[in-house]
Amino acid sequence: MTKLRRDALAVLHAGLKAIRTKEAVASVVHLKKDALTVKKHRFDLRAFDHVYVIGFGKASLEAAQALEKILGKRITDGVVLDVKRAPLQYIKSFAGTHPFPSEKNRRATGKIVEILKGADSHDLIITIVSGGGSALLCQPYQLTCANITMITKEMMARGATIQELNTVRKHLSEILGGQFTRMAHPATVLGLIFSDVPGDDLDMIASGPTVMDTTTVADAKRIMKRYDILKACKLPDCALRETPKDPIYFQRVTNALIVSNKIALHAMRDEAKKRGYTSRLFSHALTGEARDIGRVLAGLPNPGEMVFAAGETTVTIMGKGKGGRNQEVALGALRTISDDTLVLSCASDGIDNTPAAGAIADRETKRHVKQKKLNIGRALTQNASYRFFQQSGDQIVTGITGANVSDLMIAAKSVSR
Repeated sequence: MTKLRRDALAVLHAGLKAIRTKEAVASVVHLKKDALTVKKHRFDLRAFDHVYVIGFGKASLEAAQALEKILGKRITDGVVLDVKRAPLQYIKSFAGTHPFPSEKNRRATGKIVEILKGADSHDLIITIVSGGGSALLCQPYQLTCANITMITKEMMARGATIQELNTVRKHLSEILGGQFTRMAHPATVLGLIFSDVPGDDLDMIASGPTVMDTTTVADAKRIMKRYDILKACKLPDCALRETPKDPIYFQRVTNALIVSNKIALHAMRDEAKKRGYTSRLFSHALTGEARDIGRVLAGLPNPGEMVFAAGETTVTIMGKGKGGRNQEVALGALRTISDDTLVLSCASDGIDNTPAAGAIADRETKRHVKQKKLNIGRALTQNASYRFFQQSGDQIVTGITGANVSDLMIAAKSVSR
């Protein structure tokens, strides 16, 4: 561990700590007698016969645990669908698959639909919306979960952005893109949103199930044609479903952004300052090819500076290796990084398409690469960043964090001597 590594990891830890789901919920959701407040929004629970809690995504289980602690027996029923499960007192917990949907996800989604369709104008549905929800919340329109998985894989492999992917997902679904609220109408819906999308576009987070969709079937068709998806998946011209545009379905909907990567970035900059670094925000909505972003980050910092970024890069699959976009960012940085510079990229949910959360590229990494006789170019060609950093010993492993606000990146340079 060099000083630069210790400082960068401490700064990353500060960012991850700032977005802990349970603490975030407890800080903005308050109950005083019969008054439930969420940020500036107030709900009189006496006005409702039932309070349901529904959650989906990789922050939903922890958020549900926090809501049970706040609301207790006021919760009538609920369903939470995460990548992991745990016993809950008032809410049913299900574990689904991610990043691709499955029959398991569809069955759990069916339990959610039962609650939505049984609710009426005297009910409140508190809805936890977090990253990963697009795959977990699965009710395909005229297709199977296997079809949706095939389309998702092809779009990811061809470098589609999260916005493009979610636009298509909305129109292949009966529950995404505001259709959740159409099912819940005329119940009151309170959306607690945990953003993992660059720019925090609410209609793109988990494909916007509680938000009026700004995209159309025509948009989805253009994207599918751009990536030649139907031909690649050997599918006939599949039907796409238009998402609800009638304001009546959203009149009783309140969406509150609870957590985003800006909170993590703010905490990271504070920690860097405490450690004597100047800091600079490069972007909180970073997109682009992962290896190219790594190379850019490697050239950014000045001596004694930490540069921060957050967002979601893409990886255009060319080889058959195993990896993730964060590890590919670090791999891309390795080709040009100087000995006094470090680049770190980490998935805030702890899952970079692999058991690793990300990786570090710096002088020590290069030394390990030389010792192990690893080939950076070959690893990039094969998209084999996971095995590469597993062998070099420079992966970041956090386990599942229970949070999800996109990827967090640091580029730092030592003080010049």
